Amino acid sequence: MEHKFVDPYVDPATGVLRNLVGATSYDELRNAEGEFIALRTGEFLEQLSLKPTGSMKDFRKIHQHLFQDIYDWAGRPRTVEIRKSGEGSEFFLPSPNIPMGFQWAQEELRKDQMLEGLSQAQFAQRLAYHFDNYNFIHPFREGNGRTQRLFWTILCHNAGYDLDWCQVTGEENDEASRAAAEDLELGGLVDMFRRIASPCDPATPLNQDLLKIKGR
Repeated sequence: MEHKFVDPYVDPATGVLRNLVGATSYDELRNAEGEFIALRTGEFLEQLSLKPTGSMKDFRKIHQHLFQDIYDWAGRPRTVEIRKSGEGSEFFLPSPNIPMGFQWAQEELRKDQMLEGLSQAQFAQRLAYHFDNYNFIHPFREGNGRTQRLFWTILCHNAGYDLDWCQVTGEENDEASRAAAEDLELGGLVDMFRRIASPCDPATPLNQDLLKIKGR
């Protein structure tokens, strides 16, 4: 007898991700996420207790802080396999390989000196490569994009570049990421980062508004 997969993260009564805010529809859940994450992002940037190294610990810390009000599994790597919705979408890194994926991606990032000392053209090229590496890991059941944007915003600011995500639509980000992951074509990500990256003074505090992405 064939066994139907049951997603342990989903409330069987509502079909919505199990959550701490009592949301019974995805609209309610998205609204709650928007409010809490805006608050927690501001806190995180104000405290700025993270000096990013690209480790799994970095991502877990960010995710736990952003989603602590919404999911009881905030900060914990997923235990199920996931992929983007859409016909033909490929699965992200298998969940048992998440720690190994982080180790490899972190070592690659270290080889590039955490993106420091690069020209703007070099920066866009190398950031696209590393963004794709980490995006493939997709370590959490939900919230990977927001976690990754905050991580790269902080790391790139430290490297001397600000990323203005306000110039990016959700569709553009998803399409560029899909092309990189499934077609090994980084051009979309390179173009995106070339457009939204600008030199900055790392000593200047980060602006939370940079993290907003259109349509998200």
